[in-house]
Amino acid sequence: MALTHAQKHAPTPASAPRPARSATTASSFTRRPGRWVDGWDPEDAAQWHHAGGAQTARTNLACSVYAEFLGFGVFALWAIVVPQLKKYGYTGSAALSESQQFWLLSVPTLVGASLRVPYTFAVPRFGGRNWTIISSLLLLLPTIGLALAVGQHASFPVLLTVAALAGFGGGNFASSMTNISFFYRSSQKGKALGLNAAGGNLGTAAVQFTIPLLVTFGATAGTAGSIPNLPLAGWIFVPLVLVSAGLAWRFMDNLSVISGTGDRGGFEMASRARHTWVLAVLYIGTFGSFIGFAGAFPKIMSDAFPQHGLKLAFLGALVGSLTRPLGGVIADRVGGARITVISFVAMALGAGGAVIALQGKNFGLFMATFLLLFVFTGIGNGSIYRMIPAVFEATGNTCDDAARQRTRRIAAGSIGIVGAVGAFGGFLIPQGFALSKASTVGSAHPTGTIVPALVVIIGVYVLLGALTWAVYARRGAALAKAGI
Repeated sequence: MALTHAQKHAPTPASAPRPARSATTASSFTRRPGRWVDGWDPEDAAQWHHAGGAQTARTNLACSVYAEFLGFGVFALWAIVVPQLKKYGYTGSAALSESQQFWLLSVPTLVGASLRVPYTFAVPRFGGRNWTIISSLLLLLPTIGLALAVGQHASFPVLLTVAALAGFGGGNFASSMTNISFFYRSSQKGKALGLNAAGGNLGTAAVQFTIPLLVTFGATAGTAGSIPNLPLAGWIFVPLVLVSAGLAWRFMDNLSVISGTGDRGGFEMASRARHTWVLAVLYIGTFGSFIGFAGAFPKIMSDAFPQHGLKLAFLGALVGSLTRPLGGVIADRVGGARITVISFVAMALGAGGAVIALQGKNFGLFMATFLLLFVFTGIGNGSIYRMIPAVFEATGNTCDDAARQRTRRIAAGSIGIVGAVGAFGGFLIPQGFALSKASTVGSAHPTGTIVPALVVIIGVYVLLGALTWAVYARRGAALAKAGI
């Protein structure tokens, strides 16, 4: 019989035999071969505090953060590669149009969003630890593919296909968040999910900061300046991906409580819940904005302020990532709905300031207002992910253990749906920018401007803020008293 951490270390008199204990006591959990964990219940205080529950959750969270960090890095790789393709030799007849460039920026998000539903199912099907190993190794396809395709100056269709493979990195988010949601107690889900997501989101900032520096290694001289070593942007990920798979194999766990086909029922129940779709629409505004703006920000900056290049492009994704856990922590204390409303108001102000900055060609105001926008995409992301379990706990039946488990399953299924739908916003924003630029080409804007698209986005933020307030925060609303 496998012994739990508590059984191995419980003090007993030296002269007395160690008493036998059942492996299924309320405060214990056991491990089977393949690092499968039975009897997991984070709401059991004895298991959490004294039987190694908290440490097990922290270990899985740490490995999950690193895997998601790499996933988001791969997901965002083309955002920093596309602005440098011209320097690499995509000029003349090989030059890419504005529309083609925005497609390379947005197609990873389209694929990543589509993969989030099957990635959510993969956790109960294969186990969280097992799927983290598989999903990590899948990242070798887009990274090696990028190195080979760009290195051979491949045509646009080939580049688009390889860029689509980067969507594997976006799918990691849904499976990781679903898995971690089962490891933590309800009172700590906001913080844990915020840290997990923030660690992943930081991969975007890390790529945008490091890749422009790394590709200078092996750069060659050209007629218009140095030619960056863009294939290195893909090759550098190969050893990092192998480390991620190794950490998951050695340290992560599979939870039997979510294994099998039972959690498909949780997903199906979540898909029938009205609040799943309300939250998904709200998440388009926060997470969709983060992904969409993070992907397009380097190109927007290099187009509008070419003298500043890509040196500061990473700051948007960085502040959006760092503020995500803050949104979860604050939402744990004061309620996610209030924080989400405030976030949408602040995002509208940030987008409005960006419009003024672009019209006046004011780089300082441009950076300040876009960073304000990114800060509150992060805070809003964290607050909405805290709202998901809170909404279903407030609307579900939690009178006994079975009912509480059903509620947790619905909330976990909702996380997958909300994450998938929300990510589509990251596809819509670059495509909206492409349409805006194409429709405003003229003598004043030779390549067009994104200002009309930003004006539409401001209106969307106002509507989403009003929807959040009406459903979850308005005095007299059904869920207002629950402090969602």
